[in-house]
Amino acid sequence: MINRISIAIDGPAAAGKSTVAKLVAARLGFTYIDTGAMYRAFTYFVLKRGINPKDEQACDALIPEVHIQLKPGGVVLCNDEDVTHAIREVDVSSNVSDIASYKQIRLALVDQQRAMAKNSSVVMDGRDIGTYVLPDADIKIFQIASVETRAVRRYEENLSKNIACTLESVEEDLRRRDYIDSHRDFAPLKPAPDSILIDTSFMSVEEVVERIIDIIARKLSGLTK
Repeated sequence: MINRISIAIDGPAAAGKSTVAKLVAARLGFTYIDTGAMYRAFTYFVLKRGINPKDEQACDALIPEVHIQLKPGGVVLCNDEDVTHAIREVDVSSNVSDIASYKQIRLALVDQQRAMAKNSSVVMDGRDIGTYVLPDADIKIFQIASVETRAVRRYEENLSKNIACTLESVEEDLRRRDYIDSHRDFAPLKPAPDSILIDTSFMSVEEVVERIIDIIARKLSGLTK
């Protein structure tokens, strides 16, 4: 009998991972862990302190000062401050890939992520969940979409949140983040050998959720990998 199930959903920025992972977790009654929000919260703290996000040593020095909590309903706390909305601002989005590329920061946050997944069934999304954070995850999904599709999605999301931006600037930022995420030395963005690839370019959120639910059902019944 399986007591605890872990589902890893990885992919590039704006591939729809968080939206899908949250819905899948709700359908299954699992805990949802948004690792990207944790890196965004750290980035927010770096910027709030006036630290240059490209200064790895200075950013690493902040690790003991940062306490991040993920609360029900998608609420994110950084040192008890509700940063749920602040971490979605453009300045955070533009710098989070740099912060997430720093090994010591990743190690510190990965420890927290693994602890969260230790005692309950989880759906966890990020860049390196299936390859590094939860390499033994029961099911690994890797979501992709064209950068053009992802740019439109993120642009529309920003507009809905009254975040000023242009489609061109969003696409440029995604291309830059893709490069940083996939070329960093430690735990780069890449699909695990046993992950299932889903191209969401022409799929609705509901279609992606149903596809993943079907994969999970088949996996747990022993019908497929």
